[in-house]
Amino acid sequence: MCRNIRVLHNFEPPATEDEVHAAALQYVRKVSGSTRPSAANQEAFDRAVHEIAHLTRHLLDDLVTSAPPKDRETEAAKARARAAERYARTG
Repeated sequence: MCRNIRVLHNFEPPATEDEVHAAALQYVRKVSGSTRPSAANQEAFDRAVHEIAHLTRHLLDDLVTSAPPKDRETEAAKARARAAERYARTG
C-alpha cells in the first residue's frame, strides 16, 4: 500500500471528509502515475478522486468491528517511534 494512504477505519473521532479525500487523492495519484494531471485529464482525475472518496466513506460507514476505537495520538506516537527506529538503522 502507498505509505501516504493512512488507515482510516476504527478511530475515535471517525475519519474526517478531508482525510477521506486525501486518501482518495493519493490513491488516484498512485494509480494514474501523475500528481498533476494534464488539462486534458483533469476532469477524469477529479471525477475519480470524488468517486473514490465517496466509496471510501461508504466503506468506512459500513465496516463493523468488535475492537475498541484507536486513539489518533497514540497511533501517531507509535508511527513516530517506528520511523525513528527505521531511520536510525539506515544511518
